[in-house]
Amino acid sequence: MTGALVTGEELASPDYWVRHVRQTVRFADAVTVLEAEGVTRFLELGPDGTLTALTHASLTEDATAVPALRADRPEPAALLTAAATLHAHGADVTWSAIFPAARPVDLPTYAFQHERYWPRVTGAAFGDLRAVGLAAAGHPLLGAAVTLADSATAVLTGRLSTRLQPWLAQHVVSGRVLLPGTAFLELALHAADHVGCAQVEELTLEAPLVLPAEGAVQLQVTVGAPDADGRREIGVYSRPADDTAADDTEGEPWQRNASGTLLPDAATPAPPTGTRPPADAAPLSTDTLYPRLADTGLAYGPLFRGLAAVRQHGDDLFAEAALPDESTPDAQRYGLHPALLDSVLHALGAAPAPTADTGEPGGPGLPFSWSGVTLHATGATHVHARLRTNGNGTVALDLTDPDGAPVATVDALTLRALTAPPADPAGPGHSGLLHRVARTPLPLDPADDDRPNTATAELPTALPADGREPGSDTFVRVEIPAGDPLRAAHTATARALDLVRDWLAQERFDGARLVFVTESGTAPDDRPADPADAAVRGLVRAAHAENPGRFALLDVDGTTESWAVVRAALATGEPEIAVHGGTATVPRLTRATDTAQLRLPADASAWRLDIVEKGTLEGLALRPVDQGELGEGEVRVSVRAAGVNFRDVLNALGMYPGDARDFGLEGAGVVTEVGAGVTGLAVGDRVFGMFSGA
Repeated sequence: MTGALVTGEELASPDYWVRHVRQTVRFADAVTVLEAEGVTRFLELGPDGTLTALTHASLTEDATAVPALRADRPEPAALLTAAATLHAHGADVTWSAIFPAARPVDLPTYAFQHERYWPRVTGAAFGDLRAVGLAAAGHPLLGAAVTLADSATAVLTGRLSTRLQPWLAQHVVSGRVLLPGTAFLELALHAADHVGCAQVEELTLEAPLVLPAEGAVQLQVTVGAPDADGRREIGVYSRPADDTAADDTEGEPWQRNASGTLLPDAATPAPPTGTRPPADAAPLSTDTLYPRLADTGLAYGPLFRGLAAVRQHGDDLFAEAALPDESTPDAQRYGLHPALLDSVLHALGAAPAPTADTGEPGGPGLPFSWSGVTLHATGATHVHARLRTNGNGTVALDLTDPDGAPVATVDALTLRALTAPPADPAGPGHSGLLHRVARTPLPLDPADDDRPNTATAELPTALPADGREPGSDTFVRVEIPAGDPLRAAHTATARALDLVRDWLAQERFDGARLVFVTESGTAPDDRPADPADAAVRGLVRAAHAENPGRFALLDVDGTTESWAVVRAALATGEPEIAVHGGTATVPRLTRATDTAQLRLPADASAWRLDIVEKGTLEGLALRPVDQGELGEGEVRVSVRAAGVNFRDVLNALGMYPGDARDFGLEGAGVVTEVGAGVTGLAVGDRVFGMFSGA
């Protein structure tokens, strides 16, 4: 009140408190006096932090002021925050009064540090390759190289895994570790250098390369012989590594992941220039870039988060990116480290609007096709880049080092959105040829939710009397009659066929889509098969195949939560959608997992496929076989392949009339034992033919 320290006599005087109510409170003067007395910590005792703000405004030097309570926070949290803040600024706090059961722990006398001492495994090539007629590939992702004797074709091989190349695990797409598109380009650039070419004319990614959580992937890069102009074709192939295979002819078939062409020295373009932003270029924030990318399914580790700054000038982006210091030695072994180039491409995600065709407006784009790529310097760890939008929806890149020396040029890069999660790689011992249809989540665009939901549980079963606008949806409910399944299938299919014909025949429905709706409380994969429902779905699928965009199938559980996302789900253009529990799913062809395989019997040296219970294919199992002694004229064959036909299927389903005998009649394998009196066959012979129990 006076701006001076109060005395004990004043506090005991009624007159002081009367003046305290009536006269002006000189709060700023009081704070100034306390500051002059050496007070550096202030604690406000009151219901809010009003005086704390006034204290900060009155101080002339650095000091700490905190409120004990805040109106918008729980009292215990606010009080503990105040006590911790004062303690961190030198105040003595009796913590035992707050946490009686806690005990103090001594902190180290130095700042927390983190340093890795374990050795880093950076390559997969070990031993002397010359002993097996190969040469070292000279690249961290490739182990060996060989040029075929009868041509100028070169083959470079390698083995990829998150154990051999741990940094690859930092590139995750839709929950799976994916080889970056920039790594495919790096492989092509190294292959070009290996055969004496100077430019990657074209490189198109055909299939994603997923790295398994366990195991590895075999890799081959093939470079064909040059044509009359010196151009060479290049292909990148992969398959799951099978360490149990006897030789390279066994195992899964190779899949081509990328293909393109390489050009000789004559096609080398001019080095890049102008990668530094103009003075009036606008800076773009990258603070929320990686959380936003993670929300779309693109999760990047620290090595891929090298984007340091982004500026925009017109349609051009100017980016600066660098690798972490600990990755500098590894970068010297690459032409252009994939993580560094990938970080440069993240600048496209920082732009307020898409600067290239990503396949979906505003969607996250992944490299799809590279054109005219030239590497001018190797081992870069810090680059400046200019990303220029071409008129055809592609992006051109110029990269230089901090001194302005050229690093790389890209004439055109095409990006595409990953519309579906990449398939899981096949595990060891899996054929990779078995697939199944599975329901996978459908990403929805929230922007489509503002369209009204006209669909309700009370849907019509006939076409509307009025016309429909092109691009709109009309809903009809599929009714499945009760009673005999065969009669129900005929009736429901006839009704659906009439709707399809009328919809296509009437011009007032041109350009609109007819959506057949079924309502059920169980997801399609979980409910028993219904012949009538399956027949209607098959008919609508056939109609959609012949008339794309005119028909769709929708299955819902009837809840308000699910109907709320129906419009957004249909806006994706998918022809068959199920919405249950507010989540939309679509059928996708996925690789059959190991869990679907039959298990080998334990402690059995020989086994065969048999029927445990007829009526379903789930009743098949592998049973141990008692081999016993061979009789006169008998031969024991280890079956490597067996043929089954409709007789075996009907037998398993319990539908075969009479005795079907053993499972399988055709087989091929290797002779492992011959009985007495056998001539013309010996152990080790490969045989095939008709024999029971194959």
